[in-house]
Amino acid sequence: MSARPNAFLQLLLFVDKRPSSSERIRQIRDYLKQKQDAYPHELQVIDVGEQPYLAEHFRLVATPAIIKTYPAPQQTLAGSNLVEQLENWWMRWQQSIDDQVHCNQADGNGSTPSGGKASNMTPIAHAAELIQLSDDLFRLKQEKADLEAQLQFKDRLIAMLAHDLRNPLTALSIALETLEMGNVPDGVESRLKPSLRAQLLRHARTQTKAIDRMITDILQAARGSDVRLQIHPTNLDLKDLFSDILHRLQNQFDNKFQRVKTDIPSDLPTVYADPELVKQLIINLLDNATKYTPENGLIEVVALHRTTQKVQVSICDDGPGIPKENQEKIFEDRFRLKRDEAKEGYGIGLSLCQRIVRAHYGQIWVDSSPGEGSSFHFTLPVFRS
Repeated sequence: MSARPNAFLQLLLFVDKRPSSSERIRQIRDYLKQKQDAYPHELQVIDVGEQPYLAEHFRLVATPAIIKTYPAPQQTLAGSNLVEQLENWWMRWQQSIDDQVHCNQADGNGSTPSGGKASNMTPIAHAAELIQLSDDLFRLKQEKADLEAQLQFKDRLIAMLAHDLRNPLTALSIALETLEMGNVPDGVESRLKPSLRAQLLRHARTQTKAIDRMITDILQAARGSDVRLQIHPTNLDLKDLFSDILHRLQNQFDNKFQRVKTDIPSDLPTVYADPELVKQLIINLLDNATKYTPENGLIEVVALHRTTQKVQVSICDDGPGIPKENQEKIFEDRFRLKRDEAKEGYGIGLSLCQRIVRAHYGQIWVDSSPGEGSSFHFTLPVFRS
């Protein structure tokens, strides 16, 4: 046994703080303590709750567990009979120590370096620090990449906003200037016919609403997709809300000669939802339906009492449809189909819709086939008095 002071078993004991583990841990400690005088060894106890990255590094699936890290090969013992397993393996482990020492002597090394410690033995504290530093470095790189992506997105938003606002602002300015030129004193016949005045006013209102929606979407996107929406739910009547929204968007439908068909039951229950956010959700979906439905096309709005707990709303268009492989991606932040890259928009509308629906513990999805239009569905909780 004279060689043993120059080389030791190195053992890791992984533990947790569950009360059921304490007795087994005590038994393991007692067994190893009995062996210490005859068979010197090094034992380090690791709490997986305090150093989870080490448990992940050694691929542990249960605790308590013992890992022999030296001599190679590494070996893991786990289960309810750890003491029995230790008794079974102990002499073989010690034999491997003797074999290691004899190999060193045959190579001309009378003892292991580093003050008698095994040369291929990495201090666990040092290994733990390296692993944690690697994890921290990986996390920081991810955070850096996320921040750079957010900065690039916001720069792109500013550029797009500056570009996209120019068109509705110019149209609004022209409409107001024309109305101003036609504004004459009482008793003098206006150069503008009543029908033209009404058309200019409608056009001005449409452009004002377009600007308002752009600013709302930009502000929402600037907050970031990781910010949880603050909702203020109340008893909300979807029939009245749809009536107001469809009236507000009527000019958009008229501009493309689109028909809107509604099927909202008179006995549809009210929902428990935030009125402003649900209004934004519906307007975003109807804006998309208007954008993609061709002239003289049909837009359908359907609501039904899906279950006793949920109301389902569907908004369907006559547009080009969405490829199956993109039907989940369209709800991702900043995702845009290639065909839409040249069109106005920021790639945030459907992502925002999803956030609104999820904030109400609902679901949103799309049914679509290329060339056959798209149907967007979402659910909201039924109001319970």
